[in-house]
This record gives sequence, C-alpha cells and structure tokens, in this order.
Amino acid sequence: MNRERVLEAILVIVGLLFTATLYPLLGMHLDETLQMMLSLYVTLGIFLLLASRNPSAHRSLIAFAAWSSFAHGGVMAVQSLHHVDERVHLLSGTIALVIIGIALIGLAPAKARVAGA
Repeated sequence: MNRERVLEAILVIVGLLFTATLYPLLGMHLDETLQMMLSLYVTLGIFLLLASRNPSAHRSLIAFAAWSSFAHGGVMAVQSLHHVDERVHLLSGTIALVIIGIALIGLAPAKARVAGA
C-alpha cells in the first residue's frame, strides 16, 4: 500500500472519528465550552472526509488538523496536571491526539513543485 493510500485511509478514519462527535453534541446536555469544541471537530471531520478524495489538494487542511491536534493534546496534558480526578481521560485523549497529529504530519503530501523552479 503506498503512502497516499495510507493517508487517504487515515483521513477517513480521523474524519469519521471527528464527525462522530456530533452524537454527543446532539444527544447530551453539555456545557457551552464543550459544545463549541465539538462543533469545530464535527466540521473538521467533514472536511477531512472530503480531503480524503484528493489529499494533495488539501495540504493546509491536513496540516491544520495535525497541528490543532498537537495543540489540543498539549492543553489536555497541562489540564491533567491540575485535574487529578480526570487524569486518565485527559492523558488517554492526549495520546490519541498526538498519534493523530504524528500520522497526519508524517503522511502529509509533499509540496507540489513548480515547473522551472
């Protein structure tokens, strides 16, 4: 399996995971901050699914998904230091987001070369 096919599969998997956050968003009474975050993940998930059709045309979206995963994971890691009762959930989420970020950065399509450059 070549690199682009693996990236397409990762984009579909991550896209579905992020889009699946629609379920708790609609079905549960969540605080406003969590609702806002989940709405962004649902939107990002839909766009990752669209990007899976042609990853090289969506390099900036893939980079945003990767780096925002690192940022969110970093915030969760810091929060785990302050909220001992939530540490297991925060650390497992941190690990998942870092893995997503590494996979997306590691498999990101190369920048297109300009002819004659």
